[in-house]
Amino acid sequence: MERVTVKQAADMLLSHDDILILCHHSPDGDTLGSGYGLYFGLKSLGKRARVLCPDEISGKFRFMLRGYRDEKFEPRFIVAVDIADKKLMGRLEGAYGDKVDLCIDHHVSNTGYAAALCLDDTAAAAAQVIFAVLEQMGVAPSSHIANCLYCGLATDTGCFRYANTTAQTFYTAAKLVEWGADNGTIGREVFDTRSRARIMAENRLMQSLEFYFDDRCALAVITLQDMADSRIEQSDLDGLTALPRQIEGVEVGITIKEKEAGVYKVSVRTSTYVDACALCRQLGGGGHIRASGCQLTGTLKQVKEQLLTLVKDFLKPL
Repeated sequence: MERVTVKQAADMLLSHDDILILCHHSPDGDTLGSGYGLYFGLKSLGKRARVLCPDEISGKFRFMLRGYRDEKFEPRFIVAVDIADKKLMGRLEGAYGDKVDLCIDHHVSNTGYAAALCLDDTAAAAAQVIFAVLEQMGVAPSSHIANCLYCGLATDTGCFRYANTTAQTFYTAAKLVEWGADNGTIGREVFDTRSRARIMAENRLMQSLEFYFDDRCALAVITLQDMADSRIEQSDLDGLTALPRQIEGVEVGITIKEKEAGVYKVSVRTSTYVDACALCRQLGGGGHIRASGCQLTGTLKQVKEQLLTLVKDFLKPL
């Protein structure tokens, strides 16, 4: 694996064509905003490109696909965006996990699986790095590219509320608004509008809440049965991971989502001092200091016990 600068990443993209862009499974606003922002930037330069996402895209993010045309070609250059580990490619890992030419990312936990890695772990979102790359490539300002990248920035910073938001993040957001990003509409549709199914998902999650270690850890679960009973889709679960941490006094918020029988996706969000990335790394996962995740197998009881045993070691004694 070779570490490359933003300029070197831009030069690599400029010197190649037939570019395939990969997003991670359970796609969020950042991987999609980065992927489609890069796609439209490449298209504006006359290049052939396409985006592959292993899972269904939530309705609130489908505005990014406006103007997208899925061309079929044999890729000559493969780019992964916002993918810290090839395991996060889901069903695409078998075909592309060992063939990535360039990864553009912001996760400190990136495993270095790509031939070249453009990583800025001070960036709040991969979209922030993609914007810098597009500027280096000389991509002309576009309102649609700006909307894609702005959505990536906004979603990974909790609408610029999280501690990962820096002066450079605000600068990038301002430049994107100059490019034509409709920040008001994105804020309303992505953060303030909820479907009935989403409200039902929140209700199920809140009903499952359990508190541990003098209420400093809150744990919530969404099971397959919950989803079937309430007709909840995977896309309705976007953003739910932040809810347990939002409770007053909670340092560690854990959300457990049952993906299939015996397989659970775990999201860990922390408030002030617990390193969520360090915690999840011990379970084979990773991410950011305040937001990380992993995947565990076993019974729900076993998964809870494994997590809580570890959380206890990370919490400061009272």
